Amino acid sequence: MDYVISDKVKTLKPSAIREIFKYAADPSVVSLSAGNPAPEAFPVDAIREISARILEENPIAALQYSVTEGYPPLRNAVKEYMQSKYNAVSENDDILITSGAQQVMDLFTKTCCNEGDTIICEAPSFIGSLNSFRSFNCRLCGIPLEDDGMNIEALEKALQTEKNVRFIYIIANFQNPSGVTTSLEKRKAIYELAKKYNVMILEDNPYGELRIEGENIPCIKSFDTDGIVVYAGSFSKILSPGMRIGYAIAPKPVIAKMVVCKQGEDVHTNSWAQIVASEFMTKYDFEAHLSSLREIYRKKALYCMSLLDKYLVPAGISYSRIQGGLFIWCRLPENAKISMNEFCKQAVLNKVCVVPGNAFLTDEAEQCSSFRINFSTPTDEQLEKGIKILGRLATEVL
Repeated sequence: MDYVISDKVKTLKPSAIREIFKYAADPSVVSLSAGNPAPEAFPVDAIREISARILEENPIAALQYSVTEGYPPLRNAVKEYMQSKYNAVSENDDILITSGAQQVMDLFTKTCCNEGDTIICEAPSFIGSLNSFRSFNCRLCGIPLEDDGMNIEALEKALQTEKNVRFIYIIANFQNPSGVTTSLEKRKAIYELAKKYNVMILEDNPYGELRIEGENIPCIKSFDTDGIVVYAGSFSKILSPGMRIGYAIAPKPVIAKMVVCKQGEDVHTNSWAQIVASEFMTKYDFEAHLSSLREIYRKKALYCMSLLDKYLVPAGISYSRIQGGLFIWCRLPENAKISMNEFCKQAVLNKVCVVPGNAFLTDEAEQCSSFRINFSTPTDEQLEKGIKILGRLATEVL
């Protein structure tokens, strides 16, 4: 049979990261390509205790259908936490619990974009969000990233020249894949430009709680007095990605339409997981848990960067130091005798997986000399083995 594929899906390609996972499944391969939390970061005992208590005391709430907006105690807990700590919820906002933050990208795009509309993104940016935007046949416009965030001049030019811009997508903290954190000055400039050109901002913040050094910077949502910012939060990196719990904080009219869209997708987010997240936030020492996560990732990040200094920098590969998150962005030298894609292929042949940088561009055909590595998932021994192999390969081919 000749299968008819919709125009929206026909041009979509598999995630480069997911394709790399096929190689990473080989136990002899060191995977520096994943974005998974460290296994030791999961609060297994607490989740086991909460789950047992739920099934003993209130099993029907966990096993029955629930409301689309989300488990009310969890919505309240998120609201109180985000308002008290980040001033990110106004009286004009509402909260929707989603099946991971990835669903926020899907629901918001479905809510506000028509085919052919433009979404402005950082370049590079998170491949999962880019593919979600592409699935709605939206045009993607990439804005180059500098050390402190988007190039503001390029952003304003895009807002002036691109047609039907609906929103600006930004990962302001420890950006995936670059690790860049947008400065407060640029956050305010981006907000003012969005207001000036009457477009919204989708602020994605899955890594914000994982700061390992430096001071917290206010989120863009915290100075949203005009109702133009949608904030996407997640429990994936601070509790468990397998539970698939995310949330959107957005103006009430936007949330209302996102709720309708979610009803047509999955009815509601997993009830058991929502109750677990709510109990963990309100009945356990949530701040102590976050502090322990930061310590885990501080040690892993510093160790990884020391290995990069030891093995990759002498071979000609540079990288940007990070203040948090899970990723480090590495660059081949300008005079490299091999392309970045070929370098990544050679790395796989040498039993190390990294992610080629063009996977994160709005136009994957564009030239890129960078690749992304992850330090949270591998053990220290795997990190040293993998980075040492990359250093040896770089010495041979660059």
